[in-house]
Amino acid sequence: MEILYNSTRTKGNPVKASEAILKGLSDDGGLFVPQQIPALDKSLEELSHMTYQEVAYEVMKLYLTDFTEEELKNCINKAYDSKFDTEVIAPMVEADGAYYLELFHGATIAFKDMALSILPHLLTTSAKKNDVKNEIVILTATSGDTGKAALAGFADVEGTRIIVFYPKNGVSPIQEKQMVTQKGDNTFVVGIHGNFDDAQTGVKNIFGDKELAAYMDEKGFQFSSANSINIGRLVPQIVYYVYAYVKLLEEEKITCGEKINVVVPTGNFGNILAAFYAKQMGIPIDKLICASNENKVLYDFFATGTYDRNREFVLTTSPSMDILISSNLERLIYRIAGNDPDRNRDFMEALKNNGSYTITEDMSKELADFYGNYASEEETAKAIRDLYENTGYVIDTHTAVAACVHKKYKAETGDDKVTVIASTASPYKFTGSVMEAISECDPETDAFELADKLCELSKVPLPNAVLEIKEAPVLHDHVCDKTEMKQTVMNFLGI
Repeated sequence: MEILYNSTRTKGNPVKASEAILKGLSDDGGLFVPQQIPALDKSLEELSHMTYQEVAYEVMKLYLTDFTEEELKNCINKAYDSKFDTEVIAPMVEADGAYYLELFHGATIAFKDMALSILPHLLTTSAKKNDVKNEIVILTATSGDTGKAALAGFADVEGTRIIVFYPKNGVSPIQEKQMVTQKGDNTFVVGIHGNFDDAQTGVKNIFGDKELAAYMDEKGFQFSSANSINIGRLVPQIVYYVYAYVKLLEEEKITCGEKINVVVPTGNFGNILAAFYAKQMGIPIDKLICASNENKVLYDFFATGTYDRNREFVLTTSPSMDILISSNLERLIYRIAGNDPDRNRDFMEALKNNGSYTITEDMSKELADFYGNYASEEETAKAIRDLYENTGYVIDTHTAVAACVHKKYKAETGDDKVTVIASTASPYKFTGSVMEAISECDPETDAFELADKLCELSKVPLPNAVLEIKEAPVLHDHVCDKTEMKQTVMNFLGI
């Protein structure tokens, strides 16, 4: 069955998967969504005996239907190889009554590697399939993790350039060092004076600039995105939720068909949307538990039906979730609005013009699969400390938000189903906050010195991602105002 992709904002003109991946964002500013979510065509039992790579093929072939088997398997095998430091790609650790799905064993020690290791291969394959002659310019905003994972994926990939914008004072020291030391003649990293939402809005505005697109085409360039607005990012994320379920089945932690809960720490909503898609494909997931930090715009949305970004932006110890405009929520809004692009567009216009929108009662009923809650900064630190003291297992600040919300959910509902918590980053990426939670330390201590101390406490070896940037020289020191992003892009491209 061929799957085509519609924009969330206009009717008609569906595109193939490869075209959606190439474009990133639809011409009307909408996001691409599959016309229908395909059902798994292998049984859970069959999937349970497969490797991560094999499960990836079985899931992704159903969405990327214009890729040949050879093309797709080639992309998968190039992505999920020795750059991951564990053979199983996404291991699970049982701790304190939950299963932590460790999604941080890739080159940049964050869950973004799971999708951004394959996106460059999907993108370059899509370009060949569509006879693209232009150089593809990957334009990305990051709240900390996407940037480095995208840079690592696209560095020196022929026919591409990549430009990453990040909030200059809104990421952890190790996140920033990972980005600004990135090698590759085709890479460009820019800190902006502003927050992540400013960076994301600036990138979306550049994508929506028709005159610029025409000028770029004239000069032999075209934009695409590595953010989770790109369907080529979202589809690979569905894989690890399918994989988590069938591995629990294989290890006899659950019986076939038994429902589980999934907890996801999220700001941009893409990671939990992937779990929702996995459920729609036939994975027996009951509750999708959406965990927010103090920027609790998603928690408030699930509680009230109103999405309102008109609030103070809080810089937290879980910076990858410091987001007030959750771009991927648009895909869910489109769905619960009856796949009606006109209704969805009205909501998005209200968000753009007024900073908020309120869904209807009928739409709210469609959100029964979801539960939202949040963790304060104090609760996040306590979740890290408690888990470490009780089990010796160390988690990062984002995973701690999820662990805290999981406990709140259980206390509130009494639901004790088997639960998978998406562990989205290595504790080594946020050494200052993690060490402050589990051990008395001076917050001014160098991040790399803290990493050594964390290694002693956790008995987990320092990842290569930390070792290789320790002494690496800074190669990117460009900073611009949020109003100068378009000009900065043009300067880098020399046009």
